[in-house]
Amino acid sequence: MEQRKLSLPTDQRNALLRSQVTALLWNGKITTTYARAKEVQRIADGLIQLAVDTVLDVKKTVKKGVDKKGKPIEIETILDGEKRLAARRKIMAVVYDPPEVRKPDETAPAFRERTKDIRHPLVEKIFNVYAIKYSQRNHDTNQQGGYTRVLKLGPRRGDGAEEALVELV
Repeated sequence: MEQRKLSLPTDQRNALLRSQVTALLWNGKITTTYARAKEVQRIADGLIQLAVDTVLDVKKTVKKGVDKKGKPIEIETILDGEKRLAARRKIMAVVYDPPEVRKPDETAPAFRERTKDIRHPLVEKIFNVYAIKYSQRNHDTNQQGGYTRVLKLGPRRGDGAEEALVELV
Protein backbone atom coordinates (compact mmCIF):
# COMPACT_ATOMS: atom_id res chain seq x y z
CA MET A 1 0.00 0.00 0.00
CA GLU A 2 1.28 3.43 -0.93
CA GLN A 3 2.11 5.79 1.91
CA ARG A 4 3.17 9.41 2.21
CA LYS A 5 6.89 10.08 2.61
CA LEU A 6 6.37 13.26 4.68
CA SER A 7 9.82 14.53 3.55
CA LEU A 8 11.57 12.29 6.08
CA PRO A 9 13.88 9.28 5.90
CA THR A 10 12.16 5.96 6.58
CA ASP A 11 13.39 5.49 10.16
CA GLN A 12 12.46 9.03 11.20
CA ARG A 13 9.08 8.81 9.47
CA ASN A 14 8.26 5.52 11.21
CA ALA A 15 9.31 6.91 14.60
CA LEU A 16 7.22 10.04 14.06
CA LEU A 17 4.12 8.08 13.08
CA ARG A 18 4.56 5.61 15.94
CA SER A 19 4.79 8.44 18.47
CA GLN A 20 1.77 10.22 17.02
CA VAL A 21 -0.33 7.03 16.96
CA THR A 22 0.70 6.36 20.56
CA ALA A 23 -0.30 9.90 21.58
CA LEU A 24 -3.63 9.57 19.76
CA LEU A 25 -4.53 6.28 21.40
CA TRP A 26 -3.35 7.45 24.83
CA ASN A 27 -5.00 10.91 24.83
CA GLY A 28 -7.89 10.47 22.40
CA LYS A 29 -6.94 13.35 20.09
CA ILE A 30 -3.91 15.13 18.66
CA THR A 31 -3.23 18.14 16.45
CA THR A 32 -0.78 17.77 13.56
CA THR A 33 -0.44 18.57 9.87
CA TYR A 34 -3.05 17.22 7.49
CA ALA A 35 -0.70 14.83 5.66
CA ARG A 36 0.53 13.35 8.94
CA ALA A 37 -3.03 13.15 10.22
CA LYS A 38 -4.12 10.99 7.27
CA GLU A 39 -1.23 8.57 7.88
CA VAL A 40 -1.89 8.45 11.62
CA GLN A 41 -5.56 7.78 10.92
CA ARG A 42 -4.72 4.86 8.64
CA ILE A 43 -2.40 3.23 11.19
CA ALA A 44 -4.65 3.84 14.22
CA ASP A 45 -7.74 2.46 12.45
CA GLY A 46 -5.81 -0.68 11.56
CA LEU A 47 -4.64 -1.23 15.14
CA ILE A 48 -8.10 -0.71 16.59
CA GLN A 49 -9.62 -3.04 13.98
CA LEU A 50 -7.06 -5.69 14.93
CA ALA A 51 -8.11 -5.40 18.59
CA VAL A 52 -11.84 -5.41 17.74
CA ASP A 53 -11.51 -8.57 15.63
CA THR A 54 -9.88 -10.48 18.50
CA VAL A 55 -11.68 -9.01 21.53
CA LEU A 56 -13.65 -12.19 22.22
CA ASP A 57 -10.72 -14.61 21.89
CA VAL A 58 -10.13 -15.43 25.57
CA LYS A 59 -9.63 -18.65 27.49
CA LYS A 60 -11.08 -19.09 30.94
CA THR A 61 -9.53 -21.66 33.26
CA VAL A 62 -10.50 -22.63 36.78
CA LYS A 63 -7.82 -23.78 39.19
CA LYS A 64 -8.61 -25.46 42.46
CA GLY A 65 -6.49 -24.59 45.44
CA VAL A 66 -6.49 -24.10 49.17
CA ASP A 67 -6.55 -20.76 50.99
CA LYS A 68 -4.59 -19.87 54.15
CA LYS A 69 -7.20 -21.43 56.42
CA GLY A 70 -7.22 -24.72 54.53
CA LYS A 71 -10.55 -24.20 52.78
CA PRO A 72 -10.78 -25.30 49.15
CA ILE A 73 -11.22 -22.43 46.70
CA GLU A 74 -11.54 -22.06 42.95
CA ILE A 75 -9.52 -19.41 41.15
CA GLU A 76 -10.75 -18.31 37.72
CA THR A 77 -8.14 -16.92 35.36
CA ILE A 78 -8.77 -15.31 32.00
CA LEU A 79 -5.98 -15.65 29.44
CA ASP A 80 -5.61 -14.39 25.89
CA GLY A 81 -6.34 -16.84 23.09
CA GLU A 82 -3.90 -17.40 20.24
CA LYS A 83 -5.38 -14.76 17.93
CA ARG A 84 -5.67 -12.13 20.65
CA LEU A 85 -2.11 -12.77 21.80
CA ALA A 86 -0.84 -12.37 18.23
CA ALA A 87 -2.85 -9.15 17.87
CA ARG A 88 -1.47 -7.87 21.17
CA ARG A 89 2.09 -8.49 19.96
CA LYS A 90 1.44 -6.77 16.63
CA ILE A 91 0.05 -3.72 18.44
CA MET A 92 3.01 -3.68 20.83
CA ALA A 93 5.35 -3.66 17.83
CA VAL A 94 3.78 -0.45 16.55
CA VAL A 95 2.99 1.70 19.59
CA TYR A 96 5.40 2.95 22.22
CA ASP A 97 4.81 2.13 25.87
CA PRO A 98 3.95 5.36 27.75
CA PRO A 99 4.23 5.13 31.53
CA GLU A 100 1.13 5.13 33.68
CA VAL A 101 0.68 8.54 35.30
CA ARG A 102 -0.12 9.04 38.96
CA LYS A 103 -3.34 10.93 39.62
CA PRO A 104 -3.02 14.27 41.46
CA ASP A 105 -4.70 13.11 44.67
CA GLU A 106 -3.30 9.56 44.62
CA THR A 107 -0.73 8.40 47.17
CA ALA A 108 2.35 6.44 46.15
CA PRO A 109 1.18 3.14 47.74
CA ALA A 110 -2.24 3.48 46.11
CA PHE A 111 -0.58 4.12 42.73
CA ARG A 112 1.63 1.02 43.12
CA GLU A 113 -1.38 -1.08 44.09
CA ARG A 114 -3.43 0.18 41.13
CA THR A 115 -0.67 -0.42 38.59
CA LYS A 116 0.96 -3.60 39.91
CA ASP A 117 -0.72 -5.86 37.32
CA ILE A 118 -0.45 -3.46 34.38
CA ARG A 119 2.68 -3.97 32.29
CA HIS A 120 1.64 -2.21 29.10
CA PRO A 121 -1.04 0.37 29.96
CA LEU A 122 -1.69 1.53 26.39
CA VAL A 123 -2.19 -2.00 25.06
CA GLU A 124 -4.51 -2.74 27.99
CA LYS A 125 -6.46 0.44 27.21
CA ILE A 126 -6.78 -0.56 23.55
CA PHE A 127 -8.16 -4.01 24.41
CA ASN A 128 -10.19 -3.16 27.55
CA VAL A 129 -11.67 0.18 26.48
CA TYR A 130 -11.50 0.81 22.74
CA ALA A 131 -11.99 -2.75 21.47
CA ILE A 132 -15.07 -3.33 23.64
CA LYS A 133 -16.54 0.08 22.78
CA TYR A 134 -16.03 -0.26 19.04
CA SER A 135 -17.03 -3.94 18.82
CA GLN A 136 -20.35 -2.99 20.41
CA ARG A 137 -20.69 -0.11 17.92
CA ASN A 138 -19.85 -2.44 15.02
CA HIS A 139 -22.48 -4.90 16.24
CA ASP A 140 -25.15 -2.20 16.64
CA THR A 141 -24.55 -0.35 13.36
CA ASN A 142 -23.35 -3.33 11.29
CA GLN A 143 -20.24 -1.51 10.05
CA GLN A 144 -16.50 -1.77 10.52
CA GLY A 145 -13.84 0.92 10.57
CA GLY A 146 -14.19 4.65 10.94
CA TYR A 147 -12.73 4.76 14.43
CA THR A 148 -10.93 8.07 13.91
CA ARG A 149 -11.94 11.43 12.47
CA VAL A 150 -9.74 14.07 10.81
CA LEU A 151 -10.94 17.67 10.97
CA LYS A 152 -9.09 20.45 9.12
CA LEU A 153 -8.22 23.42 11.33
CA GLY A 154 -6.77 25.80 8.75
CA PRO A 155 -3.25 27.02 8.04
CA ARG A 156 -0.67 26.98 10.82
CA ARG A 157 0.79 30.28 11.85
CA GLY A 158 4.43 30.54 10.85
CA ASP A 159 4.83 28.15 7.93
CA GLY A 160 1.24 27.99 6.65
CA ALA A 161 1.01 24.20 6.78
CA GLU A 162 -2.56 22.84 6.83
CA GLU A 163 -3.30 21.72 10.40
CA ALA A 164 -5.73 18.97 11.33
CA LEU A 165 -7.24 17.48 14.46
CA VAL A 166 -7.26 13.68 14.67
CA GLU A 167 -9.63 12.25 17.27
CA LEU A 168 -11.19 8.95 18.18
CA VAL A 169 -14.88 8.83 17.36
